[in-house]
Amino acid sequence: MDGVRAPTDDPEPPAGLDLEAITDWLASRTALAPPLRAERATGGRSNLTYIVTDANDRRVVVRRPPLHGVLSSAHDVAREHRILSALGPTDVPVPSCLGVEDDPAIIGAPFYAMEYVGGIIARDQASARRLPPDQRRTSSGSLVDVLARLHAVDIDAVGLGDLARREDYLARQLHRWHTQLEQGRTRDTSALEDVHHRLAAEIPEQGPATIVHGDYRLDNLVLDPSSGEVSAVLDWELTTLGDPLADLGLLLVYWVEAADLSIALPDPPTLVPGFATREQLVARYAAATGRDLSDIGYYVAFGYWKLACILEGVHGRYVSGAYGPDAEGFAELGDLVSVLAERAATAAAEVGR
Repeated sequence: MDGVRAPTDDPEPPAGLDLEAITDWLASRTALAPPLRAERATGGRSNLTYIVTDANDRRVVVRRPPLHGVLSSAHDVAREHRILSALGPTDVPVPSCLGVEDDPAIIGAPFYAMEYVGGIIARDQASARRLPPDQRRTSSGSLVDVLARLHAVDIDAVGLGDLARREDYLARQLHRWHTQLEQGRTRDTSALEDVHHRLAAEIPEQGPATIVHGDYRLDNLVLDPSSGEVSAVLDWELTTLGDPLADLGLLLVYWVEAADLSIALPDPPTLVPGFATREQLVARYAAATGRDLSDIGYYVAFGYWKLACILEGVHGRYVSGAYGPDAEGFAELGDLVSVLAERAATAAAEVGR
């Protein structure tokens, strides 16, 4: 759930990153000039993201798993590095990778480094207002076009054919997140269990498999401040192969509109006037890909459920202290999970009607 946000103002070295060790490691791979300083990027909810700045104010980004409480392959940074490296030569905008380290002895966990891409990350209404209204509309179209290009990437040609199974994506995802929900349970999750049973009974037929980002949303994109176009797509840790409509469904979950009766997510950036409507996003994606979107309601219901499961896991790790003493913005996640579970139940009840 991470993106490269502006660093905090905390002058202390952040937990989880040995600055002396990372200085030596980066010295052999980049032209950064010591001394280096590092800060935790704000807004992260899963893998830990650090912005490392050199004496000349040049920046790189380092990613590592949480301090503890890691589940399955959800925090496999080497896998994330592989995906970014494979997409580098394509027309999908991603940061350039600088190297990956699988030896946990260096900083206490595997990690990788990538270029810092400057721009606007519209994670809330204040940051979204940094874009003029016409650029908000541009961003709306650009993010759909980039998603369509991602779903058109030739999996085998870029070397990701063995990244995951291609068939039965939704069944696999339902099993995966249900399993992680059970493993990380810290409280009653019966509402999510009920939605899981309904979704498992109504799985639509899958078309040809594509790369699935897994968390495609506005605040996982870096936007060019001069045009509003997407400069880079971030946060690839949930990426797999399967049904591309899952990406579109989750994007619609995050795309809150002014006419919505209630808001499931805090301070959604798309409430700022100028962004496209969900209907316009769907129409643009259909035009760009030619895919049948008659079952999109199922994917929206699945998106609410999946997001609730992910945030329940994050909430559990927060309670256990996995994000360290400088964790911010986690305490409210428990209540948010309950709201998302209700939204998932409502959307799932509409499937098949």
